[in-house]
Amino acid sequence: MAIGVEPEVRKSAEKSAAAFRTISEVGRELDIPQHVLRFWESKFSQVKPLKRGGGRRYYRPEDIQLLRRIRDLLYTEGYTIRGVQRLFREVGVKSVLDGAGKVQEGDVETQDAQQPHSADESAVPVALRAELEAVMAELVALRRMIDTE
Repeated sequence: MAIGVEPEVRKSAEKSAAAFRTISEVGRELDIPQHVLRFWESKFSQVKPLKRGGGRRYYRPEDIQLLRRIRDLLYTEGYTIRGVQRLFREVGVKSVLDGAGKVQEGDVETQDAQQPHSADESAVPVALRAELEAVMAELVALRRMIDTE
């Protein structure tokens, strides 16, 4: 038994690479809040976790790989949600995952593009959005601590 490691973390670390993961495990692994993962499911039809009784989600390794790539495109490379959707549609998900789907700058909408955003897209810059999500995750964690006391 590892000293100083919480049982839930140990249990997750013991799973094989091919094992399915819960939304909380995926959230921890990718450092993404669970509500963001659920939101991405609504925006990207390619993300299809298995849903069991009670709506509990189980993510396959391929789902996690796709979510990791979506995270990188949104948070690191500056794509908008619409831009990632368009990239998947035009280049193909498999190509994007393989890294072969590199597009020329300006081919797909990024936050820095001079195009107006539709009403459903956030006008918040990528760096600020990531910072706000980190603050939100910290607030949620603090709220959990307060609720357990």
